[in-house]
Amino acid sequence: MPKRKPAQNKALNNLNPSTIAAESPSQFGDALYFPYARYVGVVGVHSSLLLFSSLFLPRTTMLFEATRPVIDPSQQTSRDRPQHPFLEDLTASPVLTIAWICLGAMVLQAWWGGSVRDWWVGFSLRGTDEERRMERVKLDRIKFTQVAKAWLFTLAASVPLHIIIVMLGAPISSHILQTYFLALLLSVLMFFTPAYTFGLPSVSSQTESLLIRLTWIRLFAEFSIRTPIERAMVYPAVGAALGSWLGAIPIALDWDRPWQAWPLTPAFGAILGYIIASMLALTVSMIQSLADEHLRSQNQKTD
Repeated sequence: MPKRKPAQNKALNNLNPSTIAAESPSQFGDALYFPYARYVGVVGVHSSLLLFSSLFLPRTTMLFEATRPVIDPSQQTSRDRPQHPFLEDLTASPVLTIAWICLGAMVLQAWWGGSVRDWWVGFSLRGTDEERRMERVKLDRIKFTQVAKAWLFTLAASVPLHIIIVMLGAPISSHILQTYFLALLLSVLMFFTPAYTFGLPSVSSQTESLLIRLTWIRLFAEFSIRTPIERAMVYPAVGAALGSWLGAIPIALDWDRPWQAWPLTPAFGAILGYIIASMLALTVSMIQSLADEHLRSQNQKTD
């Protein structure tokens, strides 16, 4: 059985997949493993379910009717103007609508994050089939710890996001619950998947913590993307933030429509931005893969 290089053994002795990736980023270009076919299917299903849940989960008749509150005029825009019947349940209580959207997003992001982490582990591990299998088993043992930490980090990140949203113009003393649910939605869309995949960023000086922190900085501060998996996380996160920001524009218009109530348009803007950016990440990764394949075939012909 061929022996693995010492550098690879050192990387695989650390059970955090982000450390493996951080120590050997240059190897990704030569890696043969990435399930593009499964990636296309999962992205399509995930995006479709995310849009479906945001539109129809708040319209769940039995649960919605049982919890429908009395409409408070101070929490609603004018309802003396007609709107499409489809929007009635979505605009009747913005706080319930955004709460349902958060719930659906949390369920779907948990599934999506698990898929991305599996791809990352498979894409990062090196060695023989037996060695990769053993390392995957070790990583699976800490999966539940990782997902718990990722959710705690996601909930914690929603607090500074809430403050940022208020600084950008959200109401300070009113609509507090609506603003927090919007911050929670953005945190779920932006931070859960990378936190579950790479690990949590920290200020610790330990080698593992340093590598994780540098990975977060490289991706979300420098936007230096090296793999299709990283692109599948960074593009949607940026898309959700931009979509939510652009979604706030209709609120300032003087149309006085029920769907302009805070924070409906930023929430749906975040969902649409996330989905569009996911499709863009898929498209860019596929084009780059085809270009790399063409370049390899040209080099083989030259050789």
